[in-house]
Amino acid sequence: MVKQITTKSFEQDIQSGVTLVDFGATWCPPCQMMEPIIEELSDEFSGRANVSKVDVDESPELAQQFNIRSIPTVILFKDGKLVDATLGVQPKKVLSDKIESHL
Repeated sequence: MVKQITTKSFEQDIQSGVTLVDFGATWCPPCQMMEPIIEELSDEFSGRANVSKVDVDESPELAQQFNIRSIPTVILFKDGKLVDATLGVQPKKVLSDKIESHL
């Protein structure tokens, strides 16, 4: 299951292990295209990596903090540090490989 991250929970949610965060919005068609991919990644990496979402409309502070200018943007964190970022819709394999490389 994909966890929805808010500004309040963000620091705690990314502080340990590998966490993929999908920054998007409900009204964004490309973000909607990413939803099933993000769900599949969450299932595939359950127990090994965290897969989460941030709605940029609900948490604009996070979008600003990470300079999100276009959505979807997927950011990968390891132990609280940003290690990778990808803009736009990406194939599952690309994101899966990125997660694997940081486990």
